[in-house]
Amino acid sequence: MGTQGSQPGGPLAGIRVIECGVLLAGPFCARLLADFGAEVIKVEAPHKGDPMRTVGQSLVDGKSLWWPSVARNKKCISLNLRDPEGQELLRRLVCQSDVLVENFRPGVFEEWGLGYETLRELNPGLVFARVSGYGQTGPYREKPGFAAVAEAFGGLRHLVGFPDRPPCRVGISLGDSLAGMFAALGALMALYNRDVNGGTGQVIDTALYEAVFAVLEATLTEYEKTGYQRTRTGTLLPGFAPSNLYPCKHEQWIVIAANTDGLFTRLCTLMNREELLTDPRFENQIVRAENREAIDAIVSDWTATYELSALLPLVEAATIPAGPVYSIEDIVHDPHFAARDMLLSLHDRVLGELKVPGIVPKLSETPGEAQWLGAEIGEHNQDIYSRLLQLSPDEMSALAERGVI
Repeated sequence: MGTQGSQPGGPLAGIRVIECGVLLAGPFCARLLADFGAEVIKVEAPHKGDPMRTVGQSLVDGKSLWWPSVARNKKCISLNLRDPEGQELLRRLVCQSDVLVENFRPGVFEEWGLGYETLRELNPGLVFARVSGYGQTGPYREKPGFAAVAEAFGGLRHLVGFPDRPPCRVGISLGDSLAGMFAALGALMALYNRDVNGGTGQVIDTALYEAVFAVLEATLTEYEKTGYQRTRTGTLLPGFAPSNLYPCKHEQWIVIAANTDGLFTRLCTLMNREELLTDPRFENQIVRAENREAIDAIVSDWTATYELSALLPLVEAATIPAGPVYSIEDIVHDPHFAARDMLLSLHDRVLGELKVPGIVPKLSETPGEAQWLGAEIGEHNQDIYSRLLQLSPDEMSALAERGVI
């Protein structure tokens, strides 16, 4: 379709996205599109807004420090989708848009008269990106689904932690982020098919648990073919050694991955332990994996004699993959993150100067850009409703009085 009013530049300039998302998966999908130039119009309930505005481990003046980043580059409008007038306004916006993103429970948009069959009659080119816990079909489609549940149901948490302890969670909402990325990828593929291959619009059906399951490597094939079930292995990488987390002085840690024969040779030379190369327990990658505990103990005894700051340059000079275990404090002070523009500073009118994560991936000719942080509820009502729907100030005032916008 192509539209006007998106951010200048960027590979998605000219694409308009309506985001009816809450919390993380849908909004993260739309943020990725906004980072690369799409005009993203975020729809929020009047006066309430997205719960992301007030959630997170740290709040400042009642405002989430998560919100400014996940809502960056978006234009925020207020619209009551539970009201028939609000539903009609959304249908009018959809007529002028390329992508609609939503992550409500399956069936809710249909109940509101906003299902795909209805919307495609208005806009045959619409790409309808839908994110839910279990997908739009199947026996579990109506179950509520959060990332925590999806990570467990999708098989990830069974693999996280130590074998003698309960399954752990990753310290972020990984299921939401993965689903958001898959939804954004699906939207882009659908737009390419529409605009380059002469196709029409279509539905992108992304389930949180499927996004998790999709990144579990060969777990399915291994089980189906051999009966082997991966489980929690702590810091180990099954089938590869030495490849682990090793101790340094002062309770610091280094990750060393020297599991190939060539890397292992360089590591033995660096440790001044060339005799290990002729030890039958370590002569190739297969037997090293079988004797993991022995080789890990040898490497640990060696690394424990060093300060991390002294050891890391030695290992890297030997061209062996290695790295520290960084906290966010370490990341902020590392020059590589700054050199790659991964620590962006933007101004928030309430919170002042904020650092937010940079743009991924880096495009050489049409790079993405973070132009502004999350807007206030309804901040762009005047722009969107007057420019796209030609509503007059009096009409907007009346709609606001009735709680529609």
